Amino acid sequence: MTAAAGKASKLPVTILTGFLGSGKTTLLNHILRENHGKRIAIIENEFGEISIDSDLVVSSEEEIYEMSNGCICCLASVRGDLLDVIRKLMSRRDRLDYILVETSGLADPMPVAQAFFIDDEVLEEVALDAIVTLIDSKHIEQHLDDIRYDGINGQAVDQIVSADRIILNKVDLVDEGTIERIEGRIRKFNQRSEIDRSSYAEVNLDAILGIQAFEISQRAASDPSFLEDHHVHSHDPDVEACSVRIGGELDRGMVEAAADGIAADYGDDLLRWKGVLAISGNDRRVALQGVHRIFEIHDLDRWDGPHRDSRAVFIGKNLDREDLAGRLSRCAV
Repeated sequence: MTAAAGKASKLPVTILTGFLGSGKTTLLNHILRENHGKRIAIIENEFGEISIDSDLVVSSEEEIYEMSNGCICCLASVRGDLLDVIRKLMSRRDRLDYILVETSGLADPMPVAQAFFIDDEVLEEVALDAIVTLIDSKHIEQHLDDIRYDGINGQAVDQIVSADRIILNKVDLVDEGTIERIEGRIRKFNQRSEIDRSSYAEVNLDAILGIQAFEISQRAASDPSFLEDHHVHSHDPDVEACSVRIGGELDRGMVEAAADGIAADYGDDLLRWKGVLAISGNDRRVALQGVHRIFEIHDLDRWDGPHRDSRAVFIGKNLDREDLAGRLSRCAV
């Protein structure tokens, strides 16, 4: 059997990465809505103690696995949990065509990729197809300008360097000159990856799934220690996740006013905010999605079950947990 044929017989895996708010969940929803004919399992890793992302994914028949017990890139125990999930999926290989691994917005994808090559059992069954990185065109430059060289890795740069395919998302929010400047800056970190543009993460799925772009030989040539299990990754210690849970229903108008205030007061330091809310008089779950000062509130699907509460996570620097929780709590009906 040729190497290409052997790879084709394995279950393909795509690692989906991108900095906070780049549009990874939106891309997942786009994939799940498209008629591509693939049976996909999704593995999600979140930064924060409350699970939000899986509730923001559209209802589908796909299997979704959550990993919220630590960052998948810097904790060996969590990477072990990832391999356990992969083995579980392998036991149902006849019901699957593809695996998508969505990393947290603060993850370095290379240690995640490395995990697929340090376990012989997994290596025989799955093939890493590509690392796909989404980029938020509106905010990426301020993250590139904020690179620190004191031992703390710049997550946005890590994700660009690691990418086999780059999706420059939210191009509708910037002008052509800005897009071209961003593409030039990306090329300084990654010259091999193709760059596609998108709005609302609507991309040609043939450009990101089944592209067989991850080549271990290329990785080993550029980083001889790639397969050695000593990849060290550090998050910015100033970045924290503040989780809020509120029982009962919230008033829509008060939520919108509170969100305006949060955006105004915390916008510079608020890298990402997201939530699933129970709004009085609305039988649907309501999503709160924000990046810095930009946010939106929109309906999701109907609530499943009688219990209704609201959950939100704020990720950033210099956040006041009690203040943020109090602003949402005061919206309770």
